[in-house]
Amino acid sequence: MCVSAGVTPQRKKLNQMDLTTYYIFSGFVFGTIVGSFLNVVILRLPNDEESIAFPASHCTNCLAELHWYENIPILSFLVLRGKCSHCKAKISFQYPLVELSMGLLSAALVQRFGLSITTAGYFLFCAALLAIIWIDIQHQIIPDVISLPGIIIGFLFSLITPALHWQASVIGILVGGGILYAIALLYFLIRKIDGMGGGDIKLLAMIGAFLGWQALPFVIFASSLSGSIVGLLAMTKQKKGGLTRIPFGPFLSLAALAYLFFSDKVNMLYQWYLAISLP
Repeated sequence: MCVSAGVTPQRKKLNQMDLTTYYIFSGFVFGTIVGSFLNVVILRLPNDEESIAFPASHCTNCLAELHWYENIPILSFLVLRGKCSHCKAKISFQYPLVELSMGLLSAALVQRFGLSITTAGYFLFCAALLAIIWIDIQHQIIPDVISLPGIIIGFLFSLITPALHWQASVIGILVGGGILYAIALLYFLIRKIDGMGGGDIKLLAMIGAFLGWQALPFVIFASSLSGSIVGLLAMTKQKKGGLTRIPFGPFLSLAALAYLFFSDKVNMLYQWYLAISLP
């Protein structure tokens, strides 16, 4: 009797699942490391006098340089119980939250696109959006040093990825930037005050470069809806009426991330809406 020594289909499937899990976990770990660097970018980039490379990571309160074991993403925050080991000052929850967010985004990209040039390109896109979200929340600015190179990188990305056609990227850049510019100009002509910063215009152009013009209707609708809801709540709380200002960049960025990972469902809902709307 002869017994085959080959790998059974069931065993081969299990090996593939184990390998996929390993890749996703590795993506998560790598993402948290990049998230740790993003915390430095978020903290220092808005300050023209600071460098994102020097000095080394340190406590913002006592300025003590951190040891390597105090700089492990997420884990160090938990071990230190959210306090500096030198001066016992509280460490902001922003640090582990950014690291965790980038880790989850990275793992989701690997799960969706595998180990590919598409994953690499959208990894840069997600990192840029995450930095923009936190910088805009804290300083109400969107640094040109992120959005302008992002537009160029997004277009170059469209030339090498099968997930996006270069023509869709070009149209996305022109239409994305043009729509918000037109809205901002109209608002200024009517109210005689600036209602939208130039950073939002460049950000939507970057989003169009990476996702194509097809993403813009959803991104604009979702960000406007969520932004309006939060804006109304802020008006009620701050009691400033029409003078209430909230950063719009985080809403654009979150809508772009939603489209990146759920574009299939978004397009399915859009097709369903057209089917029931048209006679």
